[in-house]
Amino acid sequence: MKSYPKYYIDGAWGASSPQNHSSLIDPTTEEAFATVGMCDEGDLDRAVSAARRAFVDYGVSSISDRIGMFERIVEVYTARRAELADLIAREMGSPKSVPVQTMGPIDHFRQAISLLKEYRFERSIGDTIIRREPIGVCGLITPWNWPVQTPVTKAAYALAAGCAVVIKPSEYSPLSTLFLAEVFHQAGVPKGVFNVVTGDGPLLGEAMCRHPGIDMISFTGSTRAGVLVARAAAPTVKRVAQELGGKSANIIFPDADLAAAARWNVGRGFFNSGQSCHAPSRVLVHVDQVEKVVAHMVAEAAKIRIGDPSDGATTMGPVVNKAQFDRIQAYIRKGIDEGARLVLGGVGRPDGLERGYFVRPTIFADVTPDMTIAREEIFGPVLSILSYSSEGEAVELANDSPYGLGAYLFTRSREKGRDASRRLRAGRVFFNGAAGSVAAPMGGYKQSGNGREMGIFGLEEYLEVKSIFGFPDDAAALEPIGP
Repeated sequence: MKSYPKYYIDGAWGASSPQNHSSLIDPTTEEAFATVGMCDEGDLDRAVSAARRAFVDYGVSSISDRIGMFERIVEVYTARRAELADLIAREMGSPKSVPVQTMGPIDHFRQAISLLKEYRFERSIGDTIIRREPIGVCGLITPWNWPVQTPVTKAAYALAAGCAVVIKPSEYSPLSTLFLAEVFHQAGVPKGVFNVVTGDGPLLGEAMCRHPGIDMISFTGSTRAGVLVARAAAPTVKRVAQELGGKSANIIFPDADLAAAARWNVGRGFFNSGQSCHAPSRVLVHVDQVEKVVAHMVAEAAKIRIGDPSDGATTMGPVVNKAQFDRIQAYIRKGIDEGARLVLGGVGRPDGLERGYFVRPTIFADVTPDMTIAREEIFGPVLSILSYSSEGEAVELANDSPYGLGAYLFTRSREKGRDASRRLRAGRVFFNGAAGSVAAPMGGYKQSGNGREMGIFGLEEYLEVKSIFGFPDDAAALEPIGP
């Protein structure tokens, strides 16, 4: 069994000790395949100190140096991407046949390069210079469901801004982030600019939030954990940006292409075994069209191939661990007990699979807004179909949630689509299955978080704003802010 280091600090690796390590379980076999060390607060202090030392020079590094650094990262990452696909399949069960887990980060590195070529860190308001500067040392706390893309969506923009980072990956999928540290090391990222510490949230994550040497926390995870992050960070008055839970609705209007909408909802809803905060887990269908949509969704779900994520034919792997498996099973039972109509799937493993944390793709119909499966984030391959009688009611149902991360809608009418999009209380709205863009911001309304990631908005999350008075000639030479 391979043992992985417990940290990457100041350009060097820290070995694990047998007394302080955690076993990593392959969700396909339910067997331990590796161990990784667990850092303590002393390790965290060293990581923060290294980042603070590195920030002194890196925070004022030239834009051309940062662009060159990212270009080297892209080159090294691309050459080693196949290794990463194997690692992700092993540690959290995402199929190798679904390349977005490893391809997405390349887009963010390239977007960082594009921003650095175009962004103006100094502009003017009248005779005043408005300068944007890196906030300092950033603590990045990332989840297990996107074990390399989420670290990259944070680190790429933080490093582009000129910040130094200390990152804590989930204890369930830390190997991808340690791999990312190898890539950064090989690409020549300056020592101390990118540091990784491994450990759990209640101990190490909380210590990061409390640490006075960390100027900002960027957290992705559950809303429950996000509340704890904000509380722990409050005494040091550091900036906190969070992308939290979701219970996204997909409105299928009566004039939509029902088959296309159903196909898309199954593909997106069951993608990554449903372990996505943006999953369209509430499907809103006109009361007269429910049975048609059910038939389309069941037919599409029959095409899913569940199995070993290392098999190229597999389109759905296991969920990440036993706790997640048990949690999803409990929600499926709750849906049945509360009276929802089970039209596909159900409790237990799929037929033919005797081990592994595999969940049957499950669809419920006749779900009412007060049911648990319609209100709470399940984070598994479970979809709930709710009915509405009018288009106004559909928008109300979509907004009837404590979450507001994503929203989706299908209609042949662009005018209707634009009107509904403006009324939906969510950070991102997707019309007729449109793809997202790494240049556009991602983040949520309500209990889905605060702040934004990706693109210019993601870059500015890691920047402070400074007003400089008394240099009117310098200000006059800059591009002005506003009309």
